[in-house]
Amino acid sequence: MVIVDPASDAQPAVEKGVWLAERLGATVEFFICDYEQHLAGAQFYDSESLRDSRVALIDGHLRRLRELVRSFEARDVVLSIDARWDHPLDEGIKRKVLEAQPYLVVKDTHYHSAIKRSIFSSKDWSLIQNCPAPLLMVKPRRFTDSPCVMAAVDPVHANDKPAELDQQILSWADELCLATEGKLHVFHAFDPTPAIAAASVTMVAPITAPVSEVTEGLERRHREAFHELLAKHRPKAAPTLHVHQGAPQTLLTGIAGHIKADIVVMGAVSRSGLAHAFIGSTAERVLDHLPCDLLVVKPDQ
Repeated sequence: MVIVDPASDAQPAVEKGVWLAERLGATVEFFICDYEQHLAGAQFYDSESLRDSRVALIDGHLRRLRELVRSFEARDVVLSIDARWDHPLDEGIKRKVLEAQPYLVVKDTHYHSAIKRSIFSSKDWSLIQNCPAPLLMVKPRRFTDSPCVMAAVDPVHANDKPAELDQQILSWADELCLATEGKLHVFHAFDPTPAIAAASVTMVAPITAPVSEVTEGLERRHREAFHELLAKHRPKAAPTLHVHQGAPQTLLTGIAGHIKADIVVMGAVSRSGLAHAFIGSTAERVLDHLPCDLLVVKPDQ
């Protein structure tokens, strides 16, 4: 499902959605969800003319989508369309996703022209947090001929998230690489500072082992967990591995830029018994800074 922005001439999600569908053997549905306050009307003021105006608005969107379909007639993919009046936008999209059960939802986001940061609206954040299907947030840049896909995993913190989430991240990254003849990278970073600080506070006596020994022990644990994950869920595409010590949010954006990643695959989890899912602290800090597209996957439940 490709979300088409009715207010924009540039539609990076459309081209990328069709391109991926061709390689994944998927069909595509172009979907517009729209709402205009001046056509809403209060319940007791909702006149026939307002309803006619809303119908005309949606009809106009459907005509635009038919033209969009015609522009892809030569492509080897089956296309369909839908346009609906719904509000707010993120809730309307979620309702459509629950109904259609798409394999993947593709939506665009935008760079800030000055500092090359993406601008996520509150609607984008809501979808990133709660979209009931994997969500690919695309930016206005073309994929390379052999896309570079980076899976960001965190196997040591398995108790903080469903155990299968890292497996799903790897599976999606692997499938994208195989379908697009892309290059797979698997990334994990750990920051020893919080563990050292926590140990210093909780122990009766100060830490007597050198910090280097503590750090080496943590690195050993993280590397073992990382390689155990890859051994258990071995990707079919031969991956390049990245395990680093340092702030994950800084390293992730830096390495994604260095390897010229086209897509970063990350997970979103629900914590503390909250009914809604939300991105972990690392992802919250990197989303606006990633130089590439972002695929967010969630546990099946």
